[in-house]
Parts: sequence; structure tokens; C-alpha cells
Amino acid sequence: MVSRVYRCAARHGWKGFLDLKIYRLGLTGFPLEHSRSPQIHQAAMEALGLRGEYKLYPLVTPAGLVDLCVRLRSGRLHGLNVTIPYKQTVIPLVDRLTPTAQMCGAVNTLVMDGDILVGENTDLPAFLNDLQVRMGSLTVGTALVLGAGGAARAVAAGLLQSGWKVQVAARRVFQAQELCAELQEWTPEGYLSVVDWTPEDLQVGITQSTLLVNATPAGMYPLIESDPLPMDVQFSTELCVYDLIYNPLETCLLQRARANGNRTAHGLGMLVEQAALAFERWTGTVAPRKAMRAAGWGNEIA
Repeated sequence: MVSRVYRCAARHGWKGFLDLKIYRLGLTGFPLEHSRSPQIHQAAMEALGLRGEYKLYPLVTPAGLVDLCVRLRSGRLHGLNVTIPYKQTVIPLVDRLTPTAQMCGAVNTLVMDGDILVGENTDLPAFLNDLQVRMGSLTVGTALVLGAGGAARAVAAGLLQSGWKVQVAARRVFQAQELCAELQEWTPEGYLSVVDWTPEDLQVGITQSTLLVNATPAGMYPLIESDPLPMDVQFSTELCVYDLIYNPLETCLLQRARANGNRTAHGLGMLVEQAALAFERWTGTVAPRKAMRAAGWGNEIA
């Protein structure tokens, strides 16, 4: 910390350093103890010589969201990320949703625009950007998205924007139906459908797809032995498998796909990109993605 202070002072001079804004940023949701977001954002501030901190605000219940929004409105916080299970719960607390957040029906970033509290969604562009980086030039086709929460909504919305046909499957089928109903106004007829959560229907959905995206928490620490799909569901070798989970990097689903010869990608790249986009909204600066990726990856191999 001391060396960081001296680097900031060397860059701006001591008077400039003391005049610098101190950014108070953070993440709320539950659980949060294994989040890499603090390291990623601290690395960004250090790389740019900005003063500030990025703290975790774990909330077992959503009641604390009100206080966090009060802190944003009063200037005691300058930016907040929102993760599961509150990406939809927080919506009534904001003054305005961006078009992307409206389409996703979920918010992962809170930022003040003057005296207006804005709900943004950086998951959607982050997913599309990382999909391009990790999978290359995929031919637009049909995708099967597992899950119906905020992350699944962002993934489905992004794929639909890009011309994909999207199938949605969730253990609670009514949640998949609600997601599709809410996205229908942005969707051409025949581009969005629900797949029942049975081995037979999931198999049909996967057979029809060239991309499988896991947007459920199945396989995330500490439940690392979980697999979102029944083991008797088979993958064709042409299927690309993207798991939004990044802890662990190699989930049971990705291990299974890799053993089958499928192209795979985990969610750490998306995490870093959504963080970079949020950081740019909060600070008005271009995010130092290289430093953020290094902090996010640590010693892990992509």
C-alpha cells in the first residue's frame, strides 16, 4: 500500500496526489468471499495512479441494498457492482435503466449520473466480447442457455442481438418461460424458445445447438462436484461450451466437454471485461485491461 501511495505521488506530485479523488467502489451479493473483483479493480486503480478502494458488501438478505443505494446517492460510494442473487432485486431502487439493462431485465452495475442513480448491465457486452476472444469467429446458429437468472438473461439477450437463435432451459421451467416472455419484444418470431429440463429434451436442445452456455451456479465453489447437465446427455464434438463460472476455472462441465474434444471457455475473461466496462463508467477513464487481466488470472493458465 505504501509503495502504491508513492507511485501515485510520483505521477501526480504531492499536491496533485492529495487533490485526487478517492474512489469508493464495491460489490454486493452473496456469497462473495471468493470474488476476484477487489484484486481486479485495485489493479486498475494502481495502473492508472488513482486513489481508492474496492470493498465487498455481502448481503444475506436484500434489505441492505437500500442503504448501499443511499450511499451512492450521497457520494459515499462512487460505484457498485451487483451479483447474484440481487441483479433483478435492485431494479426498483434505481431511477433509470440503460437500454441494455432494460433488455436484460437485470443490473450488475450502479453508477450516479448527476443526481440520477442509473442501473447498467455490462454482462451483455462483456460476454459477447469474451466469446469472440475465446471462441474466435463462431458461425451464428443456435445456442442453448442453461439458467434463467440475471446472467442468463444477459447472455440470451446478447446472443439474440447478434442474430443467434436461443433456447433456454431452467430447472424451474416457469422461470425459463418468464425470461423468454420478457425478451420476446426484442426477438424475431421463432428465435427464442424454452427447453424442458429433462434428459430427453436437453439432449434434443444440445443436438440442435452449436453453442452451450452454462449460466447456472452448478459447479461453482464450493459445490465444485456439481454438473448442470445429466451425465447421460451427450455432446457432439462440434459443440462449443462456455461456462460463466470462473471459480474453479475448470468446472465439471468443462472437464467433461474437454474430454469429449469440445472447444471450451470459462468465465474469467467475461468477469474481467465486465469489470473493465464498469470501471470506465465510474471513472471516465479507459480501463487498463492488461493489468486487470493479470490480476484476475493470477498464476492461472487460460
